[in-house]
Amino acid sequence: MTYAAALPGQPRGTVASGPATARAVNVLAPNPSAMTLDGTNTWLVSEPDSDLAVVIDPGPLDEGHLRNVVDTAERAGKRIALTLLTHGHPDHAEGAGRFAELTGTKVRALDPALRLGDEGLAGGDVIRVGGLELLVVPTPGHTGDSLCFHLPADGAVLTGDTVLGRGTTLVAHPDGRLGDYLDSLRRLRSLTVDDGVRTVLPGHGPVLEDAQGAVEFYLAHRAHRLAQIETAVENGFATAEQVVAHVYADVDRSLWPAAEWSVRAQLEYLREHGLIPGGPETDGTL
Repeated sequence: MTYAAALPGQPRGTVASGPATARAVNVLAPNPSAMTLDGTNTWLVSEPDSDLAVVIDPGPLDEGHLRNVVDTAERAGKRIALTLLTHGHPDHAEGAGRFAELTGTKVRALDPALRLGDEGLAGGDVIRVGGLELLVVPTPGHTGDSLCFHLPADGAVLTGDTVLGRGTTLVAHPDGRLGDYLDSLRRLRSLTVDDGVRTVLPGHGPVLEDAQGAVEFYLAHRAHRLAQIETAVENGFATAEQVVAHVYADVDRSLWPAAEWSVRAQLEYLREHGLIPGGPETDGTL
């Protein structure tokens, strides 16, 4: 067994532009960072014998990247017919307006503020373009507007930031809510158990070959963090910042501000379920 195969979700290896499944091609954006990992994965999805394609998450407002996405489609003999967004964070959606200008496409998203055109997106919608079928899966939690896209023909799900190819995602409090996120992970797990989803095509990081293993790892990780935070509160750590410094001591300090968002979401969840005392956090204290 290789090291990569032993990791949660069995990541495929290095992240690079190119085909990931029979219908999905990654065009990696040049925006690597601690938060975006290798960069944003912009997904070009189409039926192999169709001349029409869908783009999911054009990525940052980077002219070279956006034109590279168009060129990748054209080299494959395809025209981009529609743009979809998993959520509104800039590393996924900032380039959508310019991309729409380059391609003449509409932009569909859950958040009306992100749409270009009359149609939005909602859970249960079915997107059909050139024989391609994508099912819209509501997955709030990372953000309130997060969506995933189920690609049944490839046994795959495009997860945006809900499940990453490496590490775990944050719950972007206050827009993101942990209870919603846990429900979304369970919804994704049901796709792996009941609907044949095997592969995760994430918004960042490598493709995951074991979708069920990845989701179950996320659920176990979240339960472990909740227990750690509950214990930290019981031991007198009185602010979200103190909880981060205690619970995330082994995490790169550059990630602590993002970890604080997740901690605040977890504190809110624990209070709502009566597991720690207090009402809504308004001043940074518990």
